[in-house]
Amino acid sequence: QVQLVESGGGLVQAGGSLRLSCAASGRTFNSYAMGWFRQAPGKEREFVAAISWSGSSTYYTDSVKGRFTISRDSAKNTMYLQMNSLKPEDTAVYYCATKKGRNLSLLRTEYDLWGQGTQVTVSS
Repeated sequence: QVQLVESGGGLVQAGGSLRLSCAASGRTFNSYAMGWFRQAPGKEREFVAAISWSGSSTYYTDSVKGRFTISRDSAKNTMYLQMNSLKPEDTAVYYCATKKGRNLSLLRTEYDLWGQGTQVTVSS
């Protein structure tokens, strides 16, 4: 079964750090771009960060630039999101996703396989 599984979420104080992981199984995703999205209660799912198939290109939404870092380990078929200097407004369920094609995308509609999500809660 092809699937993505997120882990690493939790409760952290403002200013703290977390590292999310997205493990892919069922097939290799090394030829596909991947991304992280998040959804806060009562809000739409929004783009956070994306990475190209090779890892050479990355893109971030403005609110996380300089604080979050997306990366991938092809040997482990795993993607990561290092989150530093966390703020209460980062509280959300975080989802990883993959899209067909090698180029990264900011558009949620271009991603066709999603994980189940992991909760990140930042207390003030």
